[in-house]
Amino acid sequence: MVRIPAGRFRMGSRDEQPIHWVSIKGFAMSRYEVTFAEYDKFAQATARKKPDDEGWGRGARPVINVSMKDARAYAQWLSQQTGQKYRLPTEAEWEYAARAKTKTLRYWGNDPTQACLYANVWDKSSQEKNTAWHWTAHDCRDGYAYTAPVGRFQANAFGLFDMLGNVWEWVCSEYEESYSGKEQYCVTNDNPDTLYVVRGGSWSVGTKFVRATLRGRDTPEKRSYHVGFRLVRDD
Repeated sequence: MVRIPAGRFRMGSRDEQPIHWVSIKGFAMSRYEVTFAEYDKFAQATARKKPDDEGWGRGARPVINVSMKDARAYAQWLSQQTGQKYRLPTEAEWEYAARAKTKTLRYWGNDPTQACLYANVWDKSSQEKNTAWHWTAHDCRDGYAYTAPVGRFQANAFGLFDMLGNVWEWVCSEYEESYSGKEQYCVTNDNPDTLYVVRGGSWSVGTKFVRATLRGRDTPEKRSYHVGFRLVRDD
């Protein structure tokens, strides 16, 4: 876990409105996305079915094909095992941690051609393996056509790895078209039609989608080959 200091930042962008100030309390965040190795221990201990790795490998790769409810169950189990309180981050906590005090589109700057130093994204490596997909690739090569083992790229200024790219990450906040405050809170609504936020993009997204402010969404029971999660721990 990495200690994230308390602070205040401008959340959002011209594409994710409204831009607004948010104050964040200090918390700790997983340095890496939760891996298959970590999640498989939980699955075995709780007699749950292990998620499919799509043939890309398990171990240190980020767990995929997990729903928001699966991620929440993992956090509850880990809390019970350790005596500490783990949970998914709020959307505001996630963006604050991803930006790491920067004001650019990406935590390394605005240049998408630098992405392969910092993130596993849709690039020449991916394009060569997935010729049926035609969206704009990053003009670089990161060496991974699909997911990459966590921590293979440079961290942001807070010491967090893979905050952009590799896999989208579930957060605990309910999705809303325009920010109105829900981004600062966790929701435990069990309505299967409620939309929850996913953040960070993945190995399968092109240049315009790899941004610290970009927002995705999905239902809490949806499992996907490009969505995983990381946890935070309360003080």
